[in-house]
Amino acid sequence: MAGGGGGGEGEPEFQVAPMIDVLLVLLIFFMSITSSQVLKVDKNISLPVAANGVKRDDKAAAGLINISWDKTTGQAKYKLDDRELDPNDKDGIAKELSDRKGTNEKYRLLIRADKECHAKYISKALEWGAEAGIDNIAFSGLNHEE
Repeated sequence: MAGGGGGGEGEPEFQVAPMIDVLLVLLIFFMSITSSQVLKVDKNISLPVAANGVKRDDKAAAGLINISWDKTTGQAKYKLDDRELDPNDKDGIAKELSDRKGTNEKYRLLIRADKECHAKYISKALEWGAEAGIDNIAFSGLNHEE
């Protein structure tokens, strides 16, 4: 009698190749939808708590400035995406942000500052955004203590 595959005792065979194909497709899918913004987040920054903060839902293009606080030197360190910034090069940073913005009116500057960072260091990042003509600036924070 013609059977539908499997062993002689009626036990079905487990097909591994189709399962591997499905897993690879899922892996590629999840890798492609992962935001590049997540990859540029500095894990050393301890964000402040903003209990009344509201999550932004728009997916506008954004420049990410990470401001970490070095407790040993008492100074802030700036990174634009993954690149270290010289805080004294105001014109160069503003020009780079302006070039990134281009003609995109929805371009946003996201500032992630360590909760130990003083306001005068955060205001530098605000100045760079203003010089670049970016009027959509957001701050990152937590809605609860970690």
